[in-house]
Amino acid sequence: MTAPELRPYSASKAGSDLLVLGYFKTYKIPAIVTRASNNYGPYQFPEKLIPLMILNALNRKPLPVYGDGQNVRDWLYVEDHCEAIATVLQQGRTGETYNIGGWNEKRNLAIVETICDIVDEITGSRETPRRSLITFVKDRPGHDQRYAMDASKIERELGWRPRETFETGIRKTVRWYLENEEWVRDVTSGGYRQWIETHYSS
Repeated sequence: MTAPELRPYSASKAGSDLLVLGYFKTYKIPAIVTRASNNYGPYQFPEKLIPLMILNALNRKPLPVYGDGQNVRDWLYVEDHCEAIATVLQQGRTGETYNIGGWNEKRNLAIVETICDIVDEITGSRETPRRSLITFVKDRPGHDQRYAMDASKIERELGWRPRETFETGIRKTVRWYLENEEWVRDVTSGGYRQWIETHYSS
């Protein structure tokens, strides 16, 4: 991972890595650190970029993009991340750090445009293309321009590499949200809270 600018978010991540490795070195507590790039896929809470854009595009709501949309992130399909963690648990060396990346660096604006095109295609829409819903909004504080991930170590040492390209993963993701409207309704309405209270209340 490239050295980030000093932000509370990135500082907290670096601090947690050092804390875990400190316990390993000082007290010999077995530990392995993994660092993953941005996850996406089924069951992601709709406030996050990709599910929010899918659902807003589907319902023809505005698609808010921070700043000029040129911020870059690496994207990792959630099932690939799960497989990578399993690989590290089974084969990784104690005390080591493994970056888990998707090899999919994309600009935020390109992500939103891709989602618009896929939703238009899947729904067979003949209305105004959903790209017209993109709205640029004030950038958020501390919005890093680029997060990069060098995941060559996990591939070289453990033989893991993501199965999904961004093109295949984003199509699976869009279809999942379009085919799971009941889950989306429960989450966006807060209905899941009642389920939790019913099943886990003391």
